[in-house]
Amino acid sequence: MREQKITEIINMSLAPSHLEVVNESDMHQGPPGRETHFKLVAVSDKFDSLSRVERHQLVYKLLESELQSGLHALALKLYSTNEWQKNKDNMNLNSPDCSHKK
Repeated sequence: MREQKITEIINMSLAPSHLEVVNESDMHQGPPGRETHFKLVAVSDKFDSLSRVERHQLVYKLLESELQSGLHALALKLYSTNEWQKNKDNMNLNSPDCSHKK
């Protein structure tokens, strides 16, 4: 199951204090039961000194094998612990609507 695999990889590599892995495949066109679109919300001290782009690059590198084997899209919300503590009540964690939704 891809959701479990993503969770394991992120937990092992980033030791997040908060992690949400949400299968959003049903929000997109295609047959039911697939695991192609996910939202990932992660809070980790490993993001402290990284820019937004560097955070995304790190996660894409960690999930490279999943991206090469059918994972089509990731909505990433990546925060340092300090950013999360200061702003978590005002953050928009929703993914945008898919233009190809059924």
